[in-house]
Amino acid sequence: MKNNSKGKLVIAYSGGLDTSYCAVSLSKEGYDVHAVSVNTGGFSAKEIESIEKNAYQMGVSTYKNIDAVATFYKKVVKYLIFGNVLKNNTYPLSVSAERIIQAIEIIEYAKSIDAEYIAHGSTGAGNDQVRFDMIFQTLAPHIKIITPIRDGSLSRQEEIAYLKENGIDLSWEKAKYSVNKGLWGTSVGGSETLTSENSLPETAYPSQLKADGEEKIKLTFTKGELTGLNYVIDSPENNIEKLNTIASKYAIGRDIHVGDTIVGMKGRVGFEAAAAMITLKAHHLLEKHTLTKWQLQHKEYLASFYGMHLHEGQYLDPVMRDMEAFFESSQDKVSGDVIVTLKPYHFSLDGIVSKHDLMDSKFGSYGEENKGWTADEAKGFIKIIGNQNKIYQQVNT
Repeated sequence: MKNNSKGKLVIAYSGGLDTSYCAVSLSKEGYDVHAVSVNTGGFSAKEIESIEKNAYQMGVSTYKNIDAVATFYKKVVKYLIFGNVLKNNTYPLSVSAERIIQAIEIIEYAKSIDAEYIAHGSTGAGNDQVRFDMIFQTLAPHIKIITPIRDGSLSRQEEIAYLKENGIDLSWEKAKYSVNKGLWGTSVGGSETLTSENSLPETAYPSQLKADGEEKIKLTFTKGELTGLNYVIDSPENNIEKLNTIASKYAIGRDIHVGDTIVGMKGRVGFEAAAAMITLKAHHLLEKHTLTKWQLQHKEYLASFYGMHLHEGQYLDPVMRDMEAFFESSQDKVSGDVIVTLKPYHFSLDGIVSKHDLMDSKFGSYGEENKGWTADEAKGFIKIIGNQNKIYQQVNT
């Protein structure tokens, strides 16, 4: 610890303007600042090296990058797949899911080095402040949270001016589009997403169309997890990254999500999530073949709750473990292959092959023939199942 330090402080450091301002100002105020960034997918070795170099330029005592890709998959992404979770039937929770794991990893690191303070660069107008604060105060209520940008209501121009005054004259020119890349997708924000009527231009998306024609791929699931891609077995997180590399060349998985923020405003953000969308839809198709209708029905509403709670920062509530246990149990027979055709800007699900496929021909073919029951049994079944409607109509008409 530095001499005459106010105390040891850990900062959630991304390397952007906000967290750079926090690092410099808190160091100047006398805190012993330790910068931490968490890789939940999307960081290259070169980018990590650049972030570390800049962190030390901001006056931090140490910098640490935590590789949490596998942790992110095991603790969150796996259950988003099991639940086929799409917020508002659109968004695979790319960024909000990441923030939960990032917050947990950062606070655990802060505890491991006996930090007295923890800081982040969130403003007072977004979702991330809620996610970070809730995780931090739940897992380490003794560590004080410091948020210079939120507390000072600072503008971008004020932050830049302060950094220049303190000898930090990097290029802080705001990119036209804000891009946040991770294992489960990439968010894209710009002037178009601040209003309701405009779409994002083609050039705003990081992955541009590079392939034409069609390409068939095979996804192998074992108990709901993506264990193989095109006959090659690998870890699910590696398969997701490989699938994204293949599918992003077709510019698949683009959309704009409109939803309710935790702080009560409507929000709009673009995203591209080729691997996430293909994996979710392929997994859901396999479930349609291998689960009963009641399993599918109950999974659907639980998945909606799970996605909402995750988005709202409620990951540590025990109800999340309860729902995860249900999802885990539901996947026991969700094994098999799904054949997918990739095309420019979209994909199609061709079909599945599974030993657990409930479309078993020995019971009959839908709309064609019945092998497991007689015509009289069918008529009796229809008569009984219609009783409630008949009784209601006779009593009330």
